[in-house]
Amino acid sequence: MKQNVRNTHFPIGMFAEIFLIMLLVAGIHTGINVFFDLKWNPGPVIAPMIMIIYWALIALGVTLFIRAEMKKSYEEPMKKLAEATDKVANGDFSVYIAPLHTADRLDYMDVMLMGFNKMVEELGSIETLKTDFFSNVSHEIKTPLSVITYTAENMKTDKALTETQLEQVETIRSSAGRLADLITNILKLNRLEKQTIQAEPVKYDVCEQLCDCVLQFENRWNEKEINLEAEIDDRAYIEADPGLMELVWNNLLSNALKFTEKGGTVHVSEHLQKDSIEIEVTDTGCGMTEETKNRIFEKFYQGDTSHATEGNGLGMALVFRILQISNGKIKVNSASGKGTTIIVTLNLSNKDRGE
Repeated sequence: MKQNVRNTHFPIGMFAEIFLIMLLVAGIHTGINVFFDLKWNPGPVIAPMIMIIYWALIALGVTLFIRAEMKKSYEEPMKKLAEATDKVANGDFSVYIAPLHTADRLDYMDVMLMGFNKMVEELGSIETLKTDFFSNVSHEIKTPLSVITYTAENMKTDKALTETQLEQVETIRSSAGRLADLITNILKLNRLEKQTIQAEPVKYDVCEQLCDCVLQFENRWNEKEINLEAEIDDRAYIEADPGLMELVWNNLLSNALKFTEKGGTVHVSEHLQKDSIEIEVTDTGCGMTEETKNRIFEKFYQGDTSHATEGNGLGMALVFRILQISNGKIKVNSASGKGTTIIVTLNLSNKDRGE
């Protein structure tokens, strides 16, 4: 194929046409001057003005022609390539950019676009292989994990075990539980990305759901002596999948409690806008570095590289994907040592708070 690829994006015929057109323009210029000398003398002012207007029109025509060729040859293909690249960066591997020319007239721009298409196809195959692997392996691991957890729970009731042995059994049970949570999150994220889980939006009261989620963490905030503050209206209706949105609130609250030190504060608030609702979860925890903020929605990324806190790096990836399919937005405000505020924006079902 390389032997049939042209080394230039502009055919020689185009330059020949431009050359002949410029010769014609120069000839017309000479003819006008001859006409002025032999037939009509417009005077020392009008004659130069006519020539200036003539060359201004020629310059305008050449400029518009070059602009149109640049747009067709470079700008439009590059714009399509930029849009396709953005889609690939966001996980869409179904994009395809058609070459500009037929197979017998390919140039280096066509080769670049064809190479991009091949790269995207390969990335899509790798992503499919990876997600299938995660799905299959996760299903296979769940059964032995259930056995480990069940056995550890039974061993804890054995009164013959020493305190040290009970602690070891609890470590086994806790680790098995964390691994089970990881597998569950992998499967959920895999299904969301492959769209085997479809959002089923219904109109419901998000304020009531927020209150219920906050109450689920009552034992945890009491254990850490965290001051939990809530400013939530009586009701506000949105159209979303309640089951998926519950995962969002639980993840945000869990992270806030996890990274807030003993005696700290977690603040949950809700603000109604004209046609949307903003829900904020603020904590007085350790905050995030700039790198963590930029990578917080990446799968398996954890800002706490020591893994001293519980987690598997999938919670915020799940949150981001759920909000994507729910037409929601999420914003992170944080600084290292100064706490974190997560803002989720969702469309209201109607402009009123109630029905």
